Amino acid sequence: MDRSQVDRVVVLAAGRGTRLRKADEDAALTAEQAQVAATGLKAMVPMGRPFLDFLLTNIAEAGYRQVCLVIGPDHQIVRDHYRQVVPERLAISFAVQHEPRGTADAITAASDFVDRHPFVLLNGDNYYAPEVLAEMRQLDGCGVAGFQRRVLCQQGNVPRERIARFALLMSRPDGTLEKIIEKPDPAFVSGLPEPVLVNMNCWRFSPAIFSACRAIEPSPRGEYELPDAVTYAMRRCQISFRILTTDTVVLDLSSRSDIEQVAKRISRRPVRF
Repeated sequence: MDRSQVDRVVVLAAGRGTRLRKADEDAALTAEQAQVAATGLKAMVPMGRPFLDFLLTNIAEAGYRQVCLVIGPDHQIVRDHYRQVVPERLAISFAVQHEPRGTADAITAASDFVDRHPFVLLNGDNYYAPEVLAEMRQLDGCGVAGFQRRVLCQQGNVPRERIARFALLMSRPDGTLEKIIEKPDPAFVSGLPEPVLVNMNCWRFSPAIFSACRAIEPSPRGEYELPDAVTYAMRRCQISFRILTTDTVVLDLSSRSDIEQVAKRISRRPVRF
């Protein structure tokens, strides 16, 4: 398939936002930010504009033209916002994950939107630079962005101790993904030499990922997890994932204490999607 046809992005915005709901005495929030944070809907946290507006701007800057927002059944606020704000560069559609059953389940909600096309998958609570999003469009086949721990901690807003909450990407000599270490032991993470590649859910998939998502069993947490689907795709479907190592920064919106830091970094940036 012509690489120029890769213009579809699926954004996962249906998460429950458990950590965001928790009150944090150290978090300096406006009344409006606190109100949205209490709902757990990270993508709509106001920073002059909703956080998601800034991510959509970068998606448009990277050359994509179609976006599907995967939301929960009670996220009418998202639909209402994007009915009022008419996009200039993106066609925005919605898919509903009816129950919070994990990231692999959330992706399958967007299968009609994807149809038979390759697509890029992103988290709705991460701010990715347009440069890495553009590079993902140019990958030949499936792949994943590997964000460097050093950059995330020194230039982003991710404390070093938070790295253990994310998955690590282990590569083969040819630069393809060997395995994903989900929520690794902190002692193991601290002992790894640089570069340590962190998975921040920036993937390029073919539609074959849907079969893998539907084939896996629930994790011990009772959810259908994307790393399990990727592992299934590699082992059972012989799908190879190239790791795109990048030194770009991701801003992570996990908890209330992140809101002020992220807002300072992006709130003055122009929005146009």
